Amino acid sequence: MPGLMRREDFHYELPEELIAQEPAASRSASRLLVLDADRGEVGDRRFLDLPDLLEPGDLLIFNDTRVIPARAFGQKPSGGRVEVLLERVLGGPLALVQARSSKPLRAGGLVAFAGGWQARVLGREGDLFRLEFSGDAQRFFETQGAMPLPPYIDRPAAEADRDRYQTVFARVPGAVAAPTAGLHFDATTFSRLESRGVRHTFLTLHVGAGTFAPVRVENVEHHRMHAETIEVPESACAAIATTRAAGRRVIAVGTTVVRALETAAAGGELRPFRGETTIFIRPGHRFRAIDALVTNFHLPESTLMMLCAALAGRRTLLDAYAHAVRERYRFFSYGDAMLLLPRRDALEHA
Repeated sequence: MPGLMRREDFHYELPEELIAQEPAASRSASRLLVLDADRGEVGDRRFLDLPDLLEPGDLLIFNDTRVIPARAFGQKPSGGRVEVLLERVLGGPLALVQARSSKPLRAGGLVAFAGGWQARVLGREGDLFRLEFSGDAQRFFETQGAMPLPPYIDRPAAEADRDRYQTVFARVPGAVAAPTAGLHFDATTFSRLESRGVRHTFLTLHVGAGTFAPVRVENVEHHRMHAETIEVPESACAAIATTRAAGRRVIAVGTTVVRALETAAAGGELRPFRGETTIFIRPGHRFRAIDALVTNFHLPESTLMMLCAALAGRRTLLDAYAHAVRERYRFFSYGDAMLLLPRRDALEHA
């Protein structure tokens, strides 16, 4: 097990101009950094090369969550502006949200929104607010909300983001942030994967707004993860078992897939799972369910950097990020991708 891990151990310098503000011209037009952590080697490829880097019988696992247009703007009776970001719908008219306003919302207060909608503040739950809308909360956000672009994208959401900040296979509404590794896949990529004999299956993790919450403690061990809803179906477990039996690889598309699968395998054996996860994967974790990861580049000092460091080794990962900065890769949600082939000692089944 590693010694004390500090937040700053996962820091790297990133020029602001490398943070992608717009998606690539087409989904699969991005670049692909290939990190072979066991050898400590990096290679520069195109995302369209991904099928050539996989073997027939390999299995890709995708997160089929669908992003809700989760950001909305309203007004208090006093005229004060309120910005609401959905954390999750609780059922019917109830929702848990982040809220920004000049003065904090108070229990019993009303917020008026476009289209005749309003919400009553029921109270606080930690940093979040419980609201009761004047109708179905999910319908409110679907009809009145804007796509919740991440805070490092310095522009308002545009109509085009309703398509591009959503995977082509998004199916189950519930996320307030995209599983961004999946944004690179389009019909061309799927056709080439099928021709190569690479299979795929799906699970669901509804990404919460907490995914952007910074690690505020110096000692990483003291960080507590936000809860996210997941479903790992029997079909995914069966596909993984078939892949393992054939001696092929299970490749997670995105850190959300890793978190879902490692939660479902926490008892030692991968089983169907439905519920919430607060799993925090960091160096020292041995992976039970995956063999490789397709991912985007992550924020410095973030829990997602720590997850990738658990697969690659902290120093190896930071060296790969330094290479990506030198080579002018595009970073974060609308940026380029990485194929991370982990160190063998990170895998429990290796």
